[in-house]
Amino acid sequence: MRQIFAADESLSWVRADFEAMASSASLLIFRVQSLLGQVVPLRHRSVVRRPSSAASGVLACGVEAAEATALAVEGLTLAFGGAVAFEAIDLTVQAGEIHAVIGPNGAGKSSLINAISGLYAPQSGSVRIGAARFSRVPAHRLAALGVARTFQNLALFKGLSVFENVLSGLAGAQRAGLAAQMLGLPQARREARAQRERAADVIARLDLAGVADRPVGTLPFGVQKRVELARALVARPRLLLLDEPMAGMTATEKAEMSRFIREARESLGSAIVLIEHDIGVVMRLSDRVTVLDHGRRIAHGTPAQVQANPAVIAAYLGLADEPEAEAA
Repeated sequence: MRQIFAADESLSWVRADFEAMASSASLLIFRVQSLLGQVVPLRHRSVVRRPSSAASGVLACGVEAAEATALAVEGLTLAFGGAVAFEAIDLTVQAGEIHAVIGPNGAGKSSLINAISGLYAPQSGSVRIGAARFSRVPAHRLAALGVARTFQNLALFKGLSVFENVLSGLAGAQRAGLAAQMLGLPQARREARAQRERAADVIARLDLAGVADRPVGTLPFGVQKRVELARALVARPRLLLLDEPMAGMTATEKAEMSRFIREARESLGSAIVLIEHDIGVVMRLSDRVTVLDHGRRIAHGTPAQVQANPAVIAAYLGLADEPEAEAA
């Protein structure tokens, strides 16, 4: 069953295309405005705040209850041909919660994230994001739904600067029309200034100000991972999907990334779905944990509950009852 992840790898190009489509328009406008002399210098102002409930207006009681749950996956099944990636998965993530999804290689974790974000089309089940329910999530509406994500393999624009990469995370947030942006009309200039300030603020918060003008491709891998997180956070998502954000990092870099993820949850109130192989990080960082094995959910609960679950110990952490070594 785990051979289906060869199919996962063969579709890895989708990630880059998805990111490119989402941000190319913003970067084009940014470059044109630069040529017209309309780009305002970076300002490192603290503008990231937890979203106010008043900003959403008065909601019906049923909608308020639905939005207390940031993400609800119900009976989701995904297969590539005859190979099942995961089957009948249920997952609920509350607002402001860090919810880890763990499991052995090939358990279906990244495929689940890709289905939640609309890159894969599940065969059955549903995904509810806030109050909106889908049989297949429309990927082009992720920004409007308040969803941002990172990828298992970096999907950055290596030739562009850190600042430009982070700014591309606001590609779907422009309200001014294309003509207004190209001509630099007042509304577009105000909006562009606000977006640059927001990007600069996130860059400062993630300790990237010193490399803001550097091409991303020239930076160490751990720093590039931080840039990808910054690009996701600049949109101030209500739901943040992190696919192995600490893969390939040193212990020091993992500790820093864990701190940034906690701060994002505290400042934005975001619900966070975290895929991570480092069990120590998962147990320290998560509020709840879901465990997958061979495409099925085998456990969920608090970190302590999951850590003590015999099925988890056997499937992921090692056999619980190994036979004693025979005497020589």
